[in-house]
Amino acid sequence: MAIAATVFRQAVPKDWETVKGLLESCSLPLDGARQHFADFLLAFKDDPLAACGGLECYGNVALLRSVAVAPHHRGTGLGRELCGLLLASAKQRNIRTVVLLTESAPKFFVKMGFEVVPRTMIPEAVNVSKELRGACPQTAIAMLRRLA
Repeated sequence: MAIAATVFRQAVPKDWETVKGLLESCSLPLDGARQHFADFLLAFKDDPLAACGGLECYGNVALLRSVAVAPHHRGTGLGRELCGLLLASAKQRNIRTVVLLTESAPKFFVKMGFEVVPRTMIPEAVNVSKELRGACPQTAIAMLRRLA
């Protein structure tokens, strides 16, 4: 039996309902996601959506958001590969700082080079994001990574 290759591509409008379903199944907020959907990267294995993640860019700062991996693809390195591609995209766009909020995956993001920070260290430019304005609860952990 052949192992399916992962196909990565940018999201297009017709993908929204499928991505929305994955985000909801992972208990991730939808607020603001659709407005930044053009900056989402999707991963497919054997055609079904296996993972997604997006960037909200504000000048030279970005919010990494909506990183979700379908349950049967967790632990395979797919999330790490997806995040690596999103961070490379941010770097190509001259993003210098990437931040995120997480309730369930701080250990994963530490392995991706992020550090836990107080919310007061999140650059002001990102505070307009719906995710930081209430879509994510105050209990979510703030994390930051500087890009070289």
